[in-house]
Amino acid sequence: MNNHKDLLVYQKSLDLVEMIYRETRAFPAEEKFGLISQLRRCSVSLPSNTAEGAGRKGTKEFIQFLYIALGSLNEMETQMEISRRLGFVNDLTAFTEHFLHIKRMLLKLIEKLEGK
Repeated sequence: MNNHKDLLVYQKSLDLVEMIYRETRAFPAEEKFGLISQLRRCSVSLPSNTAEGAGRKGTKEFIQFLYIALGSLNEMETQMEISRRLGFVNDLTAFTEHFLHIKRMLLKLIEKLEGK
């Protein structure tokens, strides 16, 4: 790998960041420091941890950062479900497609790096 920007999971994570930012614009103002902030931080964590891990010395550290990204992705899924239940989001179909695609990509990359 020449650069973290070459990783498809990094690129798809950036797409998800954009999706989350667009979606949360319509949330109620009182959620500015609640779900909006949480969702945006989780989304930004995905490409950020992928980039940071890729820039580390060894594979073990890279894997650790990919697991952190995976944790953020799972946290984001929960927050989107809460948002749906509260009526801030009507349809999670597009989000779920992106979420599952990125999750599979992260798990495959981790598996590949672990040599399994």
